[in-house]
Amino acid sequence: MKTDLKTNIKAIIARSYVRVVAANREPSWWFTETLLPLLATAAYVYVYRALRAPEEYTGFVILGGTMSAYWIFVLWSMAAQFYWEKEIGNLELYMIAPISRMSILLGMAAGGMVLATTRAVFIFLVGSLIFKVNFAIISLPKLFSVFVLTLISLYGLGMVFSSLFLLYGREAWHGVTLLQEPVHLLSGFFFPVKNLGFAVALGASLIPMTLGLDAMRQLAFKAGPEFSFLNVNVEIAVLVGLCGLFMVLAKYALEFMEKLGKKEGRLTLRWQ
Repeated sequence: MKTDLKTNIKAIIARSYVRVVAANREPSWWFTETLLPLLATAAYVYVYRALRAPEEYTGFVILGGTMSAYWIFVLWSMAAQFYWEKEIGNLELYMIAPISRMSILLGMAAGGMVLATTRAVFIFLVGSLIFKVNFAIISLPKLFSVFVLTLISLYGLGMVFSSLFLLYGREAWHGVTLLQEPVHLLSGFFFPVKNLGFAVALGASLIPMTLGLDAMRQLAFKAGPEFSFLNVNVEIAVLVGLCGLFMVLAKYALEFMEKLGKKEGRLTLRWQ
């Protein structure tokens, strides 16, 4: 069934509205999603200061803690979302609705962006003020472009995961838990990723956050290029490619999931 752009835009707005309202109706989320993550970020700062690491590492940690808000959101609020919707009985409604499944996920992403951005801004502002981080932005347009490209590719990856986790049923929860900490390591959330070695860092570049963080650190700190993995222009080009790659993969994964449900009457790769 073909749907027009206007219908899908309405679906995006409607699904994002639910996320925004839900966040405002649960005040405790603002505490758990802002203050507690800041404490974890502060722990790394004190470790580096105790070890007398270069001052830039404090800024690297604050920036990594800021971006971790979006990675957590992609895993818990996008990747496993269809599985949770199936558990509470909403997935059938999504499958029969005359809209694209990608519009549903885009709506979830847009609405969840409010809470994720609140967490990110809180960590960034409070962390920067408390620890007196000195920024030296080389190119604001490039920095903004890297940030946007990183988010687009991350949400594309989240859409791919949303189908995969649904197809594997109960393993979705374990998949989300499994990916959380390894990505913190491989993406270099709290240290320059070049310290992992060229081969490991190159493999980790398939995760958009790896190159996104590395490029942002180069553009936001005076000594950033000294700790960089690749040239910032190369990283921007790779991020553009990852955006296209994950969006295409998400489209085919969602279509496969939908086709499986319509033809075989099931949404998992095996009966559970």
